[in-house]
Amino acid sequence: MRRRALLGAGAAALGVAGLGWSLLTPKRPGKLLHSRAELPKPFEARLTIPPVHTGDEIVQREADLRILPGLTTRAWTYDGSFPGPTVITRSGRAAALTHRNRLPEPVVVHLHGGHTPADSDGYPIDEIMPERGTATTTTHHDMAAMSGDMTVGSRTYRYPMAQRAATLWYHDHRMGFTGPAVYRGLAGFHLVRDDEEDALPLPRGERELPLMLTDRAFEADGSFRYPAGDPVFMNGVLGDVVLVNGLPWPVHEVDPARYRLRLLNASNARRYRLELDPPPPGGAAFAQIGSDGGLLRQPIGHDSLQIAPAERFDVVVDFGRYKPGTRVRLVDRDGGNVMRFDVTGSRRDDDSAVPPVLSRTAEPLPPPARTRTFAFNQGPDGAWRINDLEYRPGRAVARPRLGEVEHWRFVSDFHHPVHLHLNHFQVVSRNAGGLGAYDHGWKDTVDLRASEAVEVAVRFTDYTGTFMLHCHNLEHEDMAMMADFVVEA
Repeated sequence: MRRRALLGAGAAALGVAGLGWSLLTPKRPGKLLHSRAELPKPFEARLTIPPVHTGDEIVQREADLRILPGLTTRAWTYDGSFPGPTVITRSGRAAALTHRNRLPEPVVVHLHGGHTPADSDGYPIDEIMPERGTATTTTHHDMAAMSGDMTVGSRTYRYPMAQRAATLWYHDHRMGFTGPAVYRGLAGFHLVRDDEEDALPLPRGERELPLMLTDRAFEADGSFRYPAGDPVFMNGVLGDVVLVNGLPWPVHEVDPARYRLRLLNASNARRYRLELDPPPPGGAAFAQIGSDGGLLRQPIGHDSLQIAPAERFDVVVDFGRYKPGTRVRLVDRDGGNVMRFDVTGSRRDDDSAVPPVLSRTAEPLPPPARTRTFAFNQGPDGAWRINDLEYRPGRAVARPRLGEVEHWRFVSDFHHPVHLHLNHFQVVSRNAGGLGAYDHGWKDTVDLRASEAVEVAVRFTDYTGTFMLHCHNLEHEDMAMMADFVVEA
């Protein structure tokens, strides 16, 4: 269904014409979509770790995956797997990666959290058209006349990697179709390493686990169930199956030792409130060591983690605090099981530690050159907007200058994970007060809750050109809650 027709249908269905959409929408985004397939019991699947990418090319193609027992799921994949292969690069070493499109529709690749020049950032109309002979459609959106930097068959993205070690991820970013494309499987980890992090005695090797959290619903035949064109789900799609690294509620055996968990919420709209059950003796189940943009200055202890779509939490869990034989569930207190860790007691060697000082590169930014306010809202037609503007490619809502610091203030009467391209930022205040429990460190996505104001400080460095600010609830993003900003010299 074309976007404007969908918006009109949604407004009419809910009777909001002339009343203002936000008066009738729930304050918590998302609607649950139930599977039609028979679902497995939790903790039957064994956790798998995504393979590490080798070479300089990734092929986007369809693949039949075994996600639910006895059923096959046709997925859109990077190199045939979901999640895609983990790309590992090193700070200060430029990298180039070619994406080849053998899917039936156009794609765009965004390195989320990457400090990347504009021509490799994944602008939503810079499409990679399918290789000739594989396309089933050539339409891309009903918005008026757009001309992006389109290529046919493949595109090479260039990443200078002038940034700190961090947990990044890559995913589709095609305008109007990010939600269904990511839901079908187009997401993968990208880990950046550096000398500062390597010098720390953090858990590594098999005790470093990248964990991608997604939720999905399934049709009776095992295919992904996604409500394309249904206005009831415009606030966000929530599935009834939680997948970790592409498997439903998996289990993983761990030693009584410290483990580093790189937690990524790659769900379209679901927020997680993660806890360990049972909690470890003494509390502070999670020692947070990093955020979206890499290491914190000092570790922060948490009993629970609230993680919005696109956020990453780098944490250490000490399973040595549990007796061998304990089964420790990772649960979402708002939605049930996520996965389970079985403490086996097979290996007790552990020379890792969480140092009291992790990094010295998170100094506060200087006073801003200017402050801007961005209001995330909805119009009476149901379109998600920023500053009352529906997204239009090429229309800039801000023109910061290269090298300057600005404060950007985000306000909303709804719940939005706000994502900024190009540079990481530091949260300055929440509701004109101090930081929230999960606002520390360098971030690229901040959880903006209903009736809140969050102010962030950002310095625009290295690259001029057009970049993006948008909501990372993917259904909101697809329904026009995006904006361009242009960095000028």
